[in-house]
Amino acid sequence: MFQFKQFKIEQDRCAMKVGTDGVLLGAWTPLINNPYNILDIGAGTGLVALMLAQRSHAEQIDAIEIDDNAYEQATENFENSPWNDRLYCYHAGLDEFVDEVDEEFDLIVSNPPFYTDDYKSGDNQRDNARFEDSLPFEELVEAADFFLSQNGIFSLIIPFKEEEKLKNLCAERGLFPLKITRVKGTPTTEIKRSLLAFSRIEQTPLIDELVIETARHQYTPEYIELTKDFYLKL
Repeated sequence: MFQFKQFKIEQDRCAMKVGTDGVLLGAWTPLINNPYNILDIGAGTGLVALMLAQRSHAEQIDAIEIDDNAYEQATENFENSPWNDRLYCYHAGLDEFVDEVDEEFDLIVSNPPFYTDDYKSGDNQRDNARFEDSLPFEELVEAADFFLSQNGIFSLIIPFKEEEKLKNLCAERGLFPLKITRVKGTPTTEIKRSLLAFSRIEQTPLIDELVIETARHQYTPEYIELTKDFYLKL
């Protein structure tokens, strides 16, 4: 169990545990359009949806999760939160959801599964298949374009090395960068992650960099400022 300031996450049945990527996405995602409704693609434990429930006044926060255990756990985490009347998890794959739901969302978020350097089984063939089959970027961007309202924002976190590919896929569908934050673990390490937010309005994006730590457990003021409303010890 992972205890945050205003909610807790049970995660014993989830493959994708609470991690820095999800916390970054939940804390960083722009809410400048004051979303009425939010869609979280690939809910996992429900962390990102819960963080957005805490941060926003959105009246409807839907999440989709294909994995049986993760779906059940996210649903329980939603029900046990202070915002259980605003949160709902669908047990479905993205393709099913696209076929069955005809609704626009003001904010779409995703922490795509297995698009991390940390996921390695040792079996290259299995890794490659899992990487491609879990949630290809093409499918994710197509769904974001399908569901995003005219003034909506599409926000996600991906490995930095995938940033150009993702921007190109979005550009093909008229989705343009609104904000980009590149994340480094420490001042001397390479950029590892990209936080990206897109909208349908072409503009000059705000681009910056975030360093998480200066030394082990010595967090930077910027990281503390971003996450202090959530972590108990910050």
